[in-house]
Amino acid sequence: MADLAKIVEDLSALTVLEAAELSKLLEEKWGVSAAAPVAMAAAPAAGGGDAAPAGEEQTEFTVVLVDGGDKKINVIKEVRGVRSDLGLKEAKDLVEGAPQNVVENVSKQTADEIAKKLTEAGAKIQIK
Repeated sequence: MADLAKIVEDLSALTVLEAAELSKLLEEKWGVSAAAPVAMAAAPAAGGGDAAPAGEEQTEFTVVLVDGGDKKINVIKEVRGVRSDLGLKEAKDLVEGAPQNVVENVSKQTADEIAKKLTEAGAKIQIK
């Protein structure tokens, strides 16, 4: 019981950004969404939740900036190169507010190219 109290205490001390990151990690680990708490409890008992039905291949991908890394200036420059609609402040806010989506609904090839550029600049990237 002391372990559970410690977990509650640790969770209460999380910042909003840390709580959001924890939520994403749990979603990835268990294949569920935090937006549906009922499904969260039922999915592990049902054998996990696949994002797409069997036979369907994913055609649109999202590039998520998980962490800006140590070279944030380089990452900000690459984000601006990828997202020409963002100004310097918006790109900086995106990098500093990680985890955030950089681009959504792009082809696998485009997602891989963007991920490669951002990774080379020092960012930690995830493709969903």
